[in-house]
Amino acid sequence: MLIELSECDEVGLGGSHTKKGKRIGTKTANQVLSLFRNVPHYNRSGFTHFEEIQFFIDAIGKDRISDMFCNFVKSFLIDFTIQQCREVGIPLATVTSDVYQYTTNRLKKEQVTLPLNPETNEGIVLVPKHWLRYTPWLNSDEFYSAFVPEQQTEIAKPNRVLTFSRYDFNAVRAYVQKKELSQNDCKNDPLFTQIPITSARASLSAIKSLPTGIKDTSDKKYEREASRLLASLLYPQLDFANTQGRTEDGVLIRDLIFYNNRQHPFLTDLWDTYHSRQLVFELKNVKEIERDHIYQLNRYLTNEFGLFGVLLTRNRLKSAMMKNITQLWSGQRRCIIAITDEDLDLMVTVYESKQRHPIDVLSMKYSQFIANCPS
Repeated sequence: MLIELSECDEVGLGGSHTKKGKRIGTKTANQVLSLFRNVPHYNRSGFTHFEEIQFFIDAIGKDRISDMFCNFVKSFLIDFTIQQCREVGIPLATVTSDVYQYTTNRLKKEQVTLPLNPETNEGIVLVPKHWLRYTPWLNSDEFYSAFVPEQQTEIAKPNRVLTFSRYDFNAVRAYVQKKELSQNDCKNDPLFTQIPITSARASLSAIKSLPTGIKDTSDKKYEREASRLLASLLYPQLDFANTQGRTEDGVLIRDLIFYNNRQHPFLTDLWDTYHSRQLVFELKNVKEIERDHIYQLNRYLTNEFGLFGVLLTRNRLKSAMMKNITQLWSGQRRCIIAITDEDLDLMVTVYESKQRHPIDVLSMKYSQFIANCPS
């Protein structure tokens, strides 16, 4: 039962690249069950909050807690999902789902109606936004820093903390009671958090493996991966605002919009020079950028967004297209730069090193463009 409850793919919370993680193994499940033998309080009364498991078992973290929670309340979440989909007209389909039964304390396969992921045809379960927190209200980081003696938290011996928790349950109880008294302070966290470094590299690999064009919905996959990757690489210097669709000649064009909070000298320069309160990134999964692509983005550069835009595409612009955007800068003082797979690779490398910010790559591309413009 614990193994089955340890993942909830239909909700897809967590940091994995595919939103599908691995369930815990038999060893970890047995470690959880052993708490009922080794901790007298749990032997007598069980868990008041199942989040407490993370204070004792190394393999149980915040992602596992959220998955277990979603599985326990999936019946409610399915009802919520159906209600929301009917309100906004999202189509539903019948799928099979494992639903926890409170009367039997077992999982039961049920036929339920859910929206489908259009790529996998698997069901999707929605979660109320105000429920979401990046870190559980009872969380191991806070417990370890505030309630575990310093001599127990030596970096070289991380298992000592878990051993301490097992043998000094009073510390766990004191922490839980403190949190219960302050439960009114529990608020949902900002939902955005950067993807892990491993996921950034996986996302980049997925982009590079895609063919250009629209075959097999590669354009949609490119938009999804590039949006997710850029939102993380450019955070917190740029706050991801929206993925916005617009139509040009019957073709849907996908743009990323970022708020410019001027948290970097380069962004302050864009604000002052091009009045860029928001930055537009236009995604083009094409082998070569053509003149129409440039004009499409150019028409989008208005007083609302400012006169600076970014073309995200696969390969370097040919000399004729570079001349085209240079002429736009010379004649209208509108600036368009291109970011390619090669540049994304460099941004991910910088992201991995943590020595500089990926937005420095954007700044470098801008400097190179200005250097080639006529004075």
